[in-house]
Amino acid sequence: MGEYNNEGIVVAGGNGKGNQLNCPTFIFVDKEQSVYVSDFHNNRVMKWRTGAKAGTIVAGGNRGGRNLNQLSYPTGVIVNDLGQIYVADGGNDRVMRWCEGKEEGEIVVGGNGRGNQSNELYGPRGLSFDDEGNLYVADCCNHRIQKFEIILWMKFLLNKKSRNKNKIKEKI
Repeated sequence: MGEYNNEGIVVAGGNGKGNQLNCPTFIFVDKEQSVYVSDFHNNRVMKWRTGAKAGTIVAGGNRGGRNLNQLSYPTGVIVNDLGQIYVADGGNDRVMRWCEGKEEGEIVVGGNGRGNQSNELYGPRGLSFDDEGNLYVADCCNHRIQKFEIILWMKFLLNKKSRNKNKIKEKI
């Protein structure tokens, strides 16, 4: 077996007040090596660019809650090729999409109350995309993985606040 360095380097958090994470849960590293962290007890997602000493809030951060500018115990986080940030909003039983720099996110899956119907989630956790752009959601407390086909609209529609413009259809 080869040798390896078993000493880690802090790349997010641990840099003093305001940069602390409170129960970091999931991470995602993009093509530019920026690190996205779901900060569970701070109800937000943070982004650290390579070499940054401070992170920036890219989703939530307005206390825990159900409003479109809030998250409640976020877990899974993933960023698509368009730079849109998808967050499993575990406490609200929904998946939200955030565009960096925007004050609010959009509900793309769930948000219809806790349940086990095909349009409901119960404690979503992990998220993943396949090569065709389908979103997979680990629906933890329903003991299932759901697959959703995300229909991407033109860029101007993605920036609208209206939930009705986000079309999602269940594929399976």
